Amino acid sequence: MKIIIPMAGMGKRMRPHTLTVPKPLLPVAGKPIVQRLVEDIAQVCNESIEEIAFVIGPSFGADVEKMLVDVAAKLGAKGSIWYQHEALGTAHAIMCAESVLGGKTVVAFADTLFKADFKMDTAQEGIIWVQKIDDPRAFGVVKVNADGHITDFVEKPQTFVSDLAIIGIYYFKDGDYLKRELKYLLDNNIREKGEFQLTNALENMKKQGVKFSPGQVTEWLDCGNKDATVYTNQRVLEFRKNDAALVSASHKNENSVIIPPCFIGENVILRNTVIGPHVSIGHDSLVENSVVSNSIIQQNTKLRNVNISNSMIGNYAEISGKAEDLSVGDYNTMNLN
Repeated sequence: MKIIIPMAGMGKRMRPHTLTVPKPLLPVAGKPIVQRLVEDIAQVCNESIEEIAFVIGPSFGADVEKMLVDVAAKLGAKGSIWYQHEALGTAHAIMCAESVLGGKTVVAFADTLFKADFKMDTAQEGIIWVQKIDDPRAFGVVKVNADGHITDFVEKPQTFVSDLAIIGIYYFKDGDYLKRELKYLLDNNIREKGEFQLTNALENMKKQGVKFSPGQVTEWLDCGNKDATVYTNQRVLEFRKNDAALVSASHKNENSVIIPPCFIGENVILRNTVIGPHVSIGHDSLVENSVVSNSIIQQNTKLRNVNISNSMIGNYAEISGKAEDLSVGDYNTMNLN
């Protein structure tokens, strides 16, 4: 099994947090989004993972590339780095790792997490993972026939055709077949709204007889903006609330209370503070004389005399005073008195 992770996007909706860190590397419950994604995919696969190909922007840097290769290695897989120099759509992003695409392949876009209670049936020709949603107008959806096979792909339907939204994770039994269809789009400059779209290749494959089945997850977690990411952090902490490793043994608790579930990183100092529930604090951070709930605090950050909730604070930030709902990027210093 191979996994291709297109993740070269700029993450503009997550600014200021993505000004210094690519969105898939933002932490959720103490781990980067992309790491949690590949770990979750590995859990539902029935087969060992041979290679994980990360399609990134050329400016991500050597440190990011090394971290991604290490993520793959922890799953017993080879990690490889590929570059998308121009945002030309989902089909183009996958083809940036063209030489990896072959045999059994999972394609997963790195802006979503999920909870699933099934094991992937790799005997299927193709699986498109979906989730039922109340308002499908902002998403691509699929229609399914009585045999459980997908009959239609509909992009952002303004009138109701289905409530099964595509979450951005796909399995292909024959990656070479997919490669030929994607190559056909690129070679013939077949675009939709100016970009090369994976859904066009899926439609062509379906017309040629490939049977796609829906893989319905029990929970779909978006990481598209600050509020969605804070909510995803809350849900992941709930999933893992019995994991003793969430709270590092190296943290220092000085007259403070932790209301679980929380992630407390290495060498964190909590002083005269109430933390939780649903708080993640990155390594080497300090929280003093504060109350923090339902928030993500990244690494090497100092919070003093604050009362915050539903907030996301970047790396190396220093904040003092009083606040209730913050979205603060890396290296900011703020006095809110």
